Amino acid sequence: MSKINRRLLLSDLKDPVNFVALGFGAGLSKYAPGTVGTLVAVPLYLLLEPLSLLAYVVISVALTLVGIWLCDRSARTLGVHDHPGIVWDEIAGYLLTMIAAPSGWQWVVLGFILFRLFDIWKPWPIKAIDRKVDGGLGIMLDDVVAALFAWLVLYVIALFVG
Repeated sequence: MSKINRRLLLSDLKDPVNFVALGFGAGLSKYAPGTVGTLVAVPLYLLLEPLSLLAYVVISVALTLVGIWLCDRSARTLGVHDHPGIVWDEIAGYLLTMIAAPSGWQWVVLGFILFRLFDIWKPWPIKAIDRKVDGGLGIMLDDVVAALFAWLVLYVIALFVG
């Protein structure tokens, strides 16, 4: 599998797995596809937020686990490991960031900013995971760890503010 990114085409969305892995088309963005993909997660979060904590966690974890297969399959189809257009990992990562987040638009925005910060910055061990773990697990795992970092910061802020 190539590490060189190829340009994504609208025809790549014809494959249902790519359609979902590419964030329903958000991954085709020329600029900041990871950020655009994370934006796709916001309305999904707003749909899931009213659920019980247990239901929210189960759905978020299930979407993350499905993402391992989904991202692996899409990367193989596209012929590029962790193509920037594959944004399902960002979608799942944002949902994980928002577990038990306080209600309110400011928390939605803060969770978004924190998740993007850790996903882009990639402090240790996120960068090591990104470089050393291959396949769908690698595509998802660095975002899961970024989500855990973002969740922790969000939780600490909520403790002091709330």
